[in-house]
Amino acid sequence: MQSPCHIPRARAVGSGCYNRLPRADIRDRETPLTLSDGMVLFTFGINHRTAPLTVREQLAFHAGELRQALRDLTGGGNVQEAAILSTCNRIELYCQAGEPRAVVGWLAQNRRVPLRELEPYLYTHPEREAVRHAFRVASGLDSMVLGEPQILGQMKEAARAAREAGALGTMLEQLFQQSFSVAKDVRSGTAIGASVVSMAAASVRLAERVFGSVAEQNVLFIGAGEMIGLCVTHFAARHPKRIVIANRSVDRGRKMAEKYGGTAIRLDDAARRFAEFDIVVSCTASQLPIIGLGLVERAIRARRHRPIFMVDLAVPRDVEREVARLDDVFLYTVDDLGEIVQSGQTSRQSAVSEAEAIVDRRVDDFLQWLRTRASVPLIRVLRDNAERVRQGEMEHALKLLSRGEPPEAVLEQLSHRLTNKYLHGPTQALSQSEGERGEARALLTKLFNLHHNPD
Repeated sequence: MQSPCHIPRARAVGSGCYNRLPRADIRDRETPLTLSDGMVLFTFGINHRTAPLTVREQLAFHAGELRQALRDLTGGGNVQEAAILSTCNRIELYCQAGEPRAVVGWLAQNRRVPLRELEPYLYTHPEREAVRHAFRVASGLDSMVLGEPQILGQMKEAARAAREAGALGTMLEQLFQQSFSVAKDVRSGTAIGASVVSMAAASVRLAERVFGSVAEQNVLFIGAGEMIGLCVTHFAARHPKRIVIANRSVDRGRKMAEKYGGTAIRLDDAARRFAEFDIVVSCTASQLPIIGLGLVERAIRARRHRPIFMVDLAVPRDVEREVARLDDVFLYTVDDLGEIVQSGQTSRQSAVSEAEAIVDRRVDDFLQWLRTRASVPLIRVLRDNAERVRQGEMEHALKLLSRGEPPEAVLEQLSHRLTNKYLHGPTQALSQSEGERGEARALLTKLFNLHHNPD
């Protein structure tokens, strides 16, 4: 076993390393496009770049909370559509709402975090930047691990939860569907996903720096979700001495363990057997830590101070933060692993510009659709008005024909009356004051494709 003194200790969470972060400006950086009923499209939130784990875990939403939270958010009338993306690295809200500031206040109140404490870490993106942000997130361009594919599945889950809560309307549905399409184009059209260094791979790499080899170690996985599945796959490739999966549902844990020659135990039994394991990887959906300081201290004594390597991938954390202070424990969180995976991303940097070009092109396409959709109510009113005029003139013409008027004269009169009524508004606009007349002249020239001689 290599000497642990050469291993960088996991950073103490909340150590103040984020104090140098500039205050995020939560005001819109551009005038957003106003949609129907005065609603605007925007997204806001925090991620691994703007907020430490201590803040992210306070805002994290459990999967079982999302639907009710979305119903509460959209039930007041200010928010027409909404979706919440909550992962270990980010908590973001995608909204169509009348007052963005009110939604920020809702998040602070819902998570019971004072707004003044939350604001320094927040970012907000109106309209174009909101669309671009969604596309970049889905494509893995905004991830801690550049190009990682897991975020796409998490976005799909966020959209599904919003849909089931009745919070996903036409606009956000289209935004998410286009995000998924962009992610597919980026992954198939660039090398952004080549040789992805994942959190799971980084966990194995760190474990090997502590023990030299994983082959002689007993590994305990707590949880049976997607992230744990990825970790089991990577550790199993190193052929550890024993793989055990602890989960509330033993059947689910057993199905995962059997794929790799491991065994499954009840989550309640993990505490009793904790001292048996050299490596512990945990990622559950618990809202409170499930591995306490006392438990780990007892395990260390029982192991006669042989080191334990621990990886906590959960947000909120599964392991009490005080555990990191123990001399014989090497505890790493998602933020710690983020520093490790950065070194494996150099080979993918050349693909970033290609991916960004795809994103920018698709953003323009989406905004064109959005602006067209924003004009739909006006177009509908315009067409309804034209239809009323047409019907009125048609009835007038039929009455003339019923009285025996010559058809040619009736058609001539119908065409003149329609022309005069349709041109009455534009003609009136040209009769306004000098400044307004210039604007009307330019607009009408464009609308009717006119080429007039100003003389």
